[in-house]
Amino acid sequence: MIVTCTPNPSIDTTVHIPEGLQVGEVNRAASVERIAGGKGINVSRAAHLARTETCAVFPASQHDPFVPLVDATGIAARRVDSTGEVRVNTTVTDANGETTKLNGPGAALSDACANQLISTTASAAANAQAIVLAGSLPPGLAIDYYVTASAQLHRQCPQALIAVDTSDAPLQALGTHLDEAHVDVLKPNEHELAQLSNTPVESLDDVVTAARHLISRGVGAVLATLGGHGAVLVTSEGAWHAQAGPVEVRSTVGAGDSSLAGYLLARLAGLSPDECLARAVAYGSAAASLSGTHLPAPADADKISVTTQAL
Repeated sequence: MIVTCTPNPSIDTTVHIPEGLQVGEVNRAASVERIAGGKGINVSRAAHLARTETCAVFPASQHDPFVPLVDATGIAARRVDSTGEVRVNTTVTDANGETTKLNGPGAALSDACANQLISTTASAAANAQAIVLAGSLPPGLAIDYYVTASAQLHRQCPQALIAVDTSDAPLQALGTHLDEAHVDVLKPNEHELAQLSNTPVESLDDVVTAARHLISRGVGAVLATLGGHGAVLVTSEGAWHAQAGPVEVRSTVGAGDSSLAGYLLARLAGLSPDECLARAVAYGSAAASLSGTHLPAPADADKISVTTQAL
């Protein structure tokens, strides 16, 4: 079972404009999709498509329009009551796979709600194999929230892997306090890895060096996604790079979240590190090949050819 906690969920609206976005002009959309989103929600959606038990924990008021969108996905969920409206994220895509995102800030959360998110996640994960803490933080949450949450969840659910996927200030706070946190899997992209290391990350060697530094500070595994250049996995056992064959990119929405889901699904199935990485790249590439906010099922990932090499 995979339990996800998304402190800053979103109503993801994807607008597809065939000819590409013309800034300052009237643009006519070919289609508009709305779905429950946020990094943790996306991981749960991908796990659900793989017929793996999952539960998504998130804050929202009872009558927020986000709630029926979660219900429509079919995933099990636990809602933590909060005030304010779930934010709206708008993504504009075109026929060339170009993606433009406009993300809302999210509703402020009280200290009581923030604590309830952790306790609800712990309750949902009593028998879980993995817990995913993912996404940006809404106003009101301490910037080191993932430090506190990961440590507390490890104490309460010691059997579960703790995976974290965030960016910017929350990621930097996590990097500063890794000795206080508990992170079994960290999933940065190359930009986020550079934020953590405070050095440019421009080559595979740079990725491995930065990731190995995180491993030396207590992170169990670093899954660094590199867009069209695949991904790198670094653990105490070694380092591997995997890349997919040519893929027609339709939308990058959810690609990183799908990579994390693919990795966790493979790891929970007992696959080797290089096989877990290959599955992560297959899932991420499959997500990029799908339009709008669609996430990959195992059959989509199986269509992706992936090559893996030890570094």
